Amino acid sequence: MASFSMEDFVGTGSLQKLLPKLLDDGWDDVPTLKIMNTEDMIALNMTQAQKDALEIRSYLHDRALMQYADKLEASGNCLAELLNLATSDLSAQFAMKRGHIARFMDRTSQCEPDPVPQSFSLPARKSTVPPSQTISKTSQSFTRPKLQTMSTRSTIAYDATIEQSIADFKIKDGYVFKGIVAALPNEPRACGCIQPPPIVDDVASYSSIENISVQKLTPEYKIGMERLVKSKAPPMRASDLWREKPSLILCIRRPGCIMCRAEAHKLYSKKPIFDALGINLFAVLHEHIESEVRDFWPRYWGGVVLLDKNMDFFKALGGGSLLKDKFISGFLFNPRARANYKRAKAMGIEQNFRGEGEIKGGLFIVGRGRTGVAYQFIERNFGDWAPLSEIFEISTRLKNQEVNSTDSVAARDYE
Repeated sequence: MASFSMEDFVGTGSLQKLLPKLLDDGWDDVPTLKIMNTEDMIALNMTQAQKDALEIRSYLHDRALMQYADKLEASGNCLAELLNLATSDLSAQFAMKRGHIARFMDRTSQCEPDPVPQSFSLPARKSTVPPSQTISKTSQSFTRPKLQTMSTRSTIAYDATIEQSIADFKIKDGYVFKGIVAALPNEPRACGCIQPPPIVDDVASYSSIENISVQKLTPEYKIGMERLVKSKAPPMRASDLWREKPSLILCIRRPGCIMCRAEAHKLYSKKPIFDALGINLFAVLHEHIESEVRDFWPRYWGGVVLLDKNMDFFKALGGGSLLKDKFISGFLFNPRARANYKRAKAMGIEQNFRGEGEIKGGLFIVGRGRTGVAYQFIERNFGDWAPLSEIFEISTRLKNQEVNSTDSVAARDYE
């Protein structure tokens, strides 16, 4: 799986000498760097070799083929020329494996599959969001990544890229929105002889999460920073996480789990969209194994990692109790969990079995201040992912509410 470390992404090629300038201009994380357009490259005075290197590495990163990045870049060919090579040339010149050649030559696919297979039916659940609150237009007041030196044309191009990315995930007509408490459906286990653990239908109350005590284990990843927080960070209240901006809280069952790593990677790869929508990203662990944190961050997740040693976020997902499942009944006898494992395995992710893995995770999107939980996804089956279309639908609603509130205040002040 492709790492979110900038050093790993640029490798030993022509982009390496450009790192200081990328840092100065705000291109300091991999997801943002990958959406750089031609105008941005011109503003940075990038050479043709550097432009070709960025295109090649972005393409390989999407397909989890970064182990070939240095060799492909050193060949001096651009991406289009590499894609026109015969399979025998790719094998002979770059020692590319047959399966990797097929993935490399497939120009339409990325390594990350759709979060919800089309065959899955998504039943309706309780919703406190009126159906009329649909997103007809994405707000134009994007928060772009610290690029004050960008030209006007480059700024417009960046906004257009982000807006199109959000539009790609817009909920389509006919989609059954599950409401703000969501979970994928369950399938019969062992011919119906094993019943799955029950899940809650009601959203977690704000009072159940605002005073949760968390500890910061890592900062948000930027180029050249320390891998972990040097000194032990003091505990903080969870409400501080969303005091100024809405926040996405990803509750990780186990950082070494292949399915947890895949979900984290999938979400963080969309960081530029979350930045544009004003959403903070946090991953929450319920146990602290330092070696596991080092393996997890920033390779699979470049955002802040927090420790919830009392497991209060995980209890909130279960309505006050931890959601747990056994390996045999919850995985071996659960066809959906096994399908989730195969999906993550196809992304080329490594795994280990260190740590507690029976406590179910999930995801919260919490509005700014005391507005409460806007969305809650429960990992009913091991490896279930919240649909990206729903995550961006809720995030866009929060963004539009913020814009409308700001406009109302400005109108009152004008009067």
